[in-house]
Amino acid sequence: MKPFVFGVTGWKNAGKTTLTERLVAEFVRRGWTVATIKHAHHAVDIDRPGTDSFRHRAAGATEVALVGGQRYAIMREQADPPLEEVLARLAPTDIVLIEGYKREPHPKIEVRAGDVPSLAANDSAIAAIAADAKPADTALPWFRRDDIAGIADFIAGRKA
Repeated sequence: MKPFVFGVTGWKNAGKTTLTERLVAEFVRRGWTVATIKHAHHAVDIDRPGTDSFRHRAAGATEVALVGGQRYAIMREQADPPLEEVLARLAPTDIVLIEGYKREPHPKIEVRAGDVPSLAANDSAIAAIAADAKPADTALPWFRRDDIAGIADFIAGRKA
């Protein structure tokens, strides 16, 4: 079964991470299980030089699981994977919130801050806009960026 996914997209510094974080907390408050995917357009590394897991990867391991306490991470050496591949590796949840992957066709809310070009104008998967003022360039549903309950209600209403 495909997971219920909903994305948060927008230009840099629009507030995507803040909105995603607040939506996670809201859905968890409502009793939902939540997973997130954060896509970055630059190299990221959760490991630090000198750690054992870093040394394993530096020696040539293509996948390293770092396990301890109450969490674990699996680091895989591979080119930027398609979203479907990442989704397939997640445990089942009530919702997967995706920050980034703006060109993928899953439903998304566009976060806007200031006078920026519309992403919704060229992306039919954008289902709503979160901005400080009602945008004049679209008839899509609009929410204030801090209307977390309203945005969560909108997203929850799309889960059918």
